[in-house]
Amino acid sequence: MFKTTRPLILAAMLALTGMLPATAETFPTPQESAFWSAEVEAGNLPPIEERIPKEPLIVDLAAKGREFGTQGGTLRTMVTRSKDIRQMVVYGYARLVGFNQDYEIVPDLLASFENEDNRKFTLKLREGHKWSDGSPFTSEDFRYWWEEVANNELLSPSGPLEFLIVEGKSPTVTFPDETTVIFEWEDPNPDFLQTLANARPPFIYRPSAFLKQYHEKYADPEELAFLVEDARVKSWAALHNKLDNLYKFDNHELPTLQPWLNASSGKKIRHNFVRNPYYHRIDSNGVQLPYIDVVEMEIVAPGLVAAKTNAGESDLQGRGLAFRDASILKKGEAQGGYKTLLWKTGVASQVAIYPNLNFADDVWRDVLRDVRVRRALSLGIDRKTINQALYFKLARPAAMSVLPASPFYNEENAEAWAQYDIDQANALLDEAGLTQRDKNGIRLLPDGRPMELIIETAGERQEVENALQIVTDNWREIGVKLVMRPLDRDILRNRVFAGNSMASVWFGWDDGIPQAHTSPAYLAPTDQVFLAWPKWGQYYQTKGEVGEAPDMPEAERLMELAHDWEIATSDEERTAAWTEMLKIHADQLYAIGILNGAPQPVVVSNRLRNVPEQAMWAWEPGAHFGIHRPDEFFFAD
Repeated sequence: MFKTTRPLILAAMLALTGMLPATAETFPTPQESAFWSAEVEAGNLPPIEERIPKEPLIVDLAAKGREFGTQGGTLRTMVTRSKDIRQMVVYGYARLVGFNQDYEIVPDLLASFENEDNRKFTLKLREGHKWSDGSPFTSEDFRYWWEEVANNELLSPSGPLEFLIVEGKSPTVTFPDETTVIFEWEDPNPDFLQTLANARPPFIYRPSAFLKQYHEKYADPEELAFLVEDARVKSWAALHNKLDNLYKFDNHELPTLQPWLNASSGKKIRHNFVRNPYYHRIDSNGVQLPYIDVVEMEIVAPGLVAAKTNAGESDLQGRGLAFRDASILKKGEAQGGYKTLLWKTGVASQVAIYPNLNFADDVWRDVLRDVRVRRALSLGIDRKTINQALYFKLARPAAMSVLPASPFYNEENAEAWAQYDIDQANALLDEAGLTQRDKNGIRLLPDGRPMELIIETAGERQEVENALQIVTDNWREIGVKLVMRPLDRDILRNRVFAGNSMASVWFGWDDGIPQAHTSPAYLAPTDQVFLAWPKWGQYYQTKGEVGEAPDMPEAERLMELAHDWEIATSDEERTAAWTEMLKIHADQLYAIGILNGAPQPVVVSNRLRNVPEQAMWAWEPGAHFGIHRPDEFFFAD
């Protein structure tokens, strides 16, 4: 933890990560951007010295083993849905605090922070820091969000964000001066800093100068009424929420702190994002980041990403590519002017089957809740064959657990019920009372129906269908018929959340490399998005208004352990909570992992520099490209 009371230690640690606090001795002379020079000369923008903070974040690329770059160029990349322009916030990865490449939490937008026993967090802003429209970024932006948004019933009917509620209580938030914000709780909130560093961050601030013109407390009533009518919405609150999209990134007028700002309005096939003239990071030569002037993001059909990348139409591509594309991408390197890197993946499982323990069918729900059935299904999967067929043995057959890069990795957990053992699987199903079979050898449920397990998929990844085809053959040997049903992603999730899906398939936990400071809440029934217990997650998220309370002892214990982690006062206590929770998952198989560590193709233009050859492709922690700092990438020519 970094403390402002220990500046020498802070400076030393920041130096090791290639980020230096600005001092009179280290501050380089800022260099004006050619991209914005015409605007500066015309008087539409102030000079660079007035645009960056008084103490910007100085990046020493030499210390990071990277090249110093030059500004310029347009980087092309692709996404498959119009709403995925939000990936620019993910990749941009400008956060109050963020993970460095060693997964340590370090200041970013913040100049520094002080953590007192996980109860009191003092956040220090950079003096002179500005939003992309030139308005000041100060504690007023935090106050506006806290008092006028988070605690306004019309704008936030559910109240403040969940991660801020500790033991049922909101924090005390104070704003001593323009550059200081203090969050304080009676009980520890050890998840506070890590949550701020997420791929999808909780924006605990807002561009207040911009949004006040849409807030009833600050706007002229007649002007606001006109704006509401013009926008064809029902109220000022609806208009405010429509425009307040720091994560969605679809309001080109909304100021941002990200390295690139949205320069496109409305729905388009191509969106352009241009360099933020007020961005807070510079290299140690005085060149303002990002190096790249423009990011062009094209929206294409999912099936075209690999083909268009192969044709050299993307300068940086990971999203939309799968390992099956690697061979054709390799073949196209010379003509396409790119190289294909194979990064490790950070999810706990590349393919995981989630039996729905909250399925609406009483008979099936009882069957799926029998741990012997889940163990048999896991033992009935030939993971080695799947690894050979899909990944040429480059992935790792395993149950769903954390990866070796995590300090919580345990070999026994990774191998629990993950051997291909048809005899033991059949014995477990017999022991569970599923002894009767039809003329085709399919086991019968207690009510006489054949044991046809319908697994619903999002239909987005060919490797999922290929894996399930092999599992289909495997499960015939244990008397279970697998029926695969591809659906649209949103339809799939809605069916699972409503209890209408028997089982589904998705990735494993997003964060397969948790550290001591990582909350284990995603291992407990705290969220409907864990597809094995949507109703339990809804119950927790809505404080009992929707869903069902966990009614299995092991799930109840997971909730207790997640709470133990939250109130823990030492890393030893947190490690103990993690260890027991992972053991419960290994024993109970709430999700049936198949394999992990599958290589992720990342295509990089031969002209692009500072993209790591070997790295981790992970949503959490890391924000895919974000942790590798695309604002430091540049074109060599």
